Amino acid sequence: MEVIIYCRVSTDKQAQETSLARQEEELAAAAGKWGFHIDSIIHDQSSGYDLDRPGLLEMLDKISTGAIDAVLVQDETRLGRGNAKIALIHLFFKEKVKLYSLAHDGELQISETDSMLLNIIGMIEEYQRKLHNIKIRRGMKRAVAKGYRPEQNLKNRGNINGRDRKDIPVKEIVRLRQNKLTFEEIASVMKGFGYDVSKATVHRRYQEYMDQADTHK
Repeated sequence: MEVIIYCRVSTDKQAQETSLARQEEELAAAAGKWGFHIDSIIHDQSSGYDLDRPGLLEMLDKISTGAIDAVLVQDETRLGRGNAKIALIHLFFKEKVKLYSLAHDGELQISETDSMLLNIIGMIEEYQRKLHNIKIRRGMKRAVAKGYRPEQNLKNRGNINGRDRKDIPVKEIVRLRQNKLTFEEIASVMKGFGYDVSKATVHRRYQEYMDQADTHK
């Protein structure tokens, strides 16, 4: 198992340096006992309520590569405190990264309260995804009803003369806008057909097109 050892103290006082060294030594010994391979050892000297920590951000970058199986900490408070702790534990669960602590002599066991909060967060995210998909479907139905034909604009959907998916079909955006769709609905339609665009991007491209049209009048 590929693991990161994460050590944190709350301040940069000299006395805290000893605590960092002790955490590292004890966690390295635990990793050896559990048969883990240490990918890296990361230190932070910052409050547990703060998410803007150099070491934490480095750890999250490594986790995002998919090469890390677990994170080792002295106890859950070293990972974070308050809402920051809950947010990080939730993120690790989503990334399928396990947490091990010395305090539990193995995999981290979260409290009943924390478990309840994580379940609530999971349910909220699930409903957010459902609402997002409903908005996309609604926008796409309105667009198709008003004449939008996506197969005419995507090369890999059968039209070799269409635009590449990486390009934004500005003329289609203009046409959908003229058919009274909101910029948010147009962005949802574009996302549904593979264009990674935001409402702001749709609005900006529409405005640029209209400005150019005014210039050439």
